[in-house]
Amino acid sequence: MLPEQSRVVDLRAAEVLRQQARGASREAALRFASAVFPESMSAAIALGEQFLETANEAATRYGDDASCPFEGLQWAAACDPSIVRDGLTFVKHIRQFHERMKLTPAPALLQVPGYFKGSPWTVIGHEAEVPWPARAEKMDYELEIGWVIGRTAHDITPETARSHLFGVTIFNDFSARDLQANEFAIGMGPTKSKDFAYGIGPWITTIDEFSRLDRIRMAVRVNGETWGEGDTSEMLWSIDELIAYVSLGDHVQPGDVIGSGTMGNGSALELGRSLNPGDVVELEVSGVGVLRNRMGQRQQGTWWPTARKPFM
Repeated sequence: MLPEQSRVVDLRAAEVLRQQARGASREAALRFASAVFPESMSAAIALGEQFLETANEAATRYGDDASCPFEGLQWAAACDPSIVRDGLTFVKHIRQFHERMKLTPAPALLQVPGYFKGSPWTVIGHEAEVPWPARAEKMDYELEIGWVIGRTAHDITPETARSHLFGVTIFNDFSARDLQANEFAIGMGPTKSKDFAYGIGPWITTIDEFSRLDRIRMAVRVNGETWGEGDTSEMLWSIDELIAYVSLGDHVQPGDVIGSGTMGNGSALELGRSLNPGDVVELEVSGVGVLRNRMGQRQQGTWWPTARKPFM
C-alpha cells in the first residue's frame, strides 16, 4: 500500500516480473508468485517471513510497474479470519455501555478478558455497504482496533504473545442495539445483533511500524462529523493478555483478527445516538488509515420467529 500516493502494488504481478527478470518463464513465474501471494491473506501470513521478504523485494524492484490508483478499486476485507473474535477491554466504554443498556457490569469483567465469537462469513471491507438486518431499528458502529495474528497461538502466555502479532487493522463491530438488548436476556451472547457485518480494513499495517501500541489515536466520523475521539491508553486488559487468554485451550490461526473492544465514546450508543440508512461511517486509526462504510437500507419481508407461550 502507498497511501501517500493513493496507489496499491499488485504483489503477484510485481513478483511475476521479478521472476521473469531472473530467467523464469511467465508460466513458472506465475505459479511461484501465486504460491507466495495467494488469494487468501491468512494463507499469505501463514508463510511467515517468506511472505514479508518476498513482498518487500517485489514491491521495491517492480512496484512501479505493477501498481494502480485507489480510484476504481473494489476493496476486499483486509483479512479473511477463520473466526471473528471481539474483546471488551476499554474501561470507559464498558462503563458507559452498561449505563446506557441499564445493566450492572459483571464482576467477571475484572477476572478475565471477555470476548465473543462471530461469523467470518459476514466480514466486509473498505467502502462496502453494510446490510441492515431484519427487525433492527437502532443501528450502531463500534470503533476498534483489529489485532492480526501472525502465527498459530495455543496456550501461550502474555510474555510471548507479542511474537504472535502480525499487524494492526481497523475493526468495526456493527451492532443492532435493539436486538442486542433482547439477546442479553437469553444469556448466551450476541447472535442476530451481530450476524450481518464486521468491517475489517482498509489494509494491515505490520507491527514493526508501531513504536507503541498503547497510545494509538482513534476517531470516528459519521457523514463527516466527528462523533468520538480517543486512544488505546485506557485498556483494562493489555493486548498481550487478551491474545494469550484467547489462545487458552484454542488454536488461534495466522490471519485471525481479535477485536480490541470498543474505545470509550467509540459507539453511537454512548452518545445517545444511532445510525440511519445511507449514513457514511468512517473509522480512523493512526498508523493505519480510514475504514469507510455506508449503511444500507432496512431489510424488509424477512422471516422472523413467532414468540412461544410461557412453559414455566
